[in-house]
Amino acid sequence: MNFPSPNPGATVLQSYNNEMVKCIEDLCSKRDDLRRQIDSDQEEKAKLHNDIRILTNRLAKVNEDIAKKMTSQIEFDQAICETQTAYARVMETSQTLLQTVHSAGNKLKAKEAALSGSELKLPIPGPKRN
Repeated sequence: MNFPSPNPGATVLQSYNNEMVKCIEDLCSKRDDLRRQIDSDQEEKAKLHNDIRILTNRLAKVNEDIAKKMTSQIEFDQAICETQTAYARVMETSQTLLQTVHSAGNKLKAKEAALSGSELKLPIPGPKRN
């Protein structure tokens, strides 16, 4: 059985009240959804900050390694340059020595040829005469 409402304004007020409660519940639900999204975003942010920290440390380490390797490379370049310079000097000295030996050899051959051409005759020792 439906009893007529004693006051028609009360029904309208009850309707407004129900609508107001529904709107507040919807707002609370949306707020809770936003809170979950914010929490999720903050977790992602913290994770990204951690990743950035890790990558920054790795980058610093890689930069350090590159600097050490570049220093070593410069030392290798210097050693190679010094070795090549010394080798060039050795080759130059060897060439000079070879030229000197050839020149001395040619002079000796010329002297030998000159001596064999004039053929110095040395007396042949024989029995002694008194």
